[in-house]
Amino acid sequence: MASNASIEKSGGPIVLSICGTMCEFYANQVKRALTRVPGVSSAEVDRESNRATVLGAPNVEKLFQAVRSAGYDAELVRDVPGGRK
Repeated sequence: MASNASIEKSGGPIVLSICGTMCEFYANQVKRALTRVPGVSSAEVDRESNRATVLGAPNVEKLFQAVRSAGYDAELVRDVPGGRK
């Protein structure tokens, strides 16, 4: 398993699987929480796939904390073409 430091420096989008079902309101809450993390240049949340895509060079643990603050759990997705491993 890669360390968070190597994930942060490897480039490409960070894709998170958001655990739980989200309505539009909560998807926006998760997006807002992610965009407030230092180092995030943009974040998008797809309600259909329950995935968030983050661009920038944030600390991955801070992303997990941000998602938790919005009421959800998240896992790093490792099988995304061009994504961080």
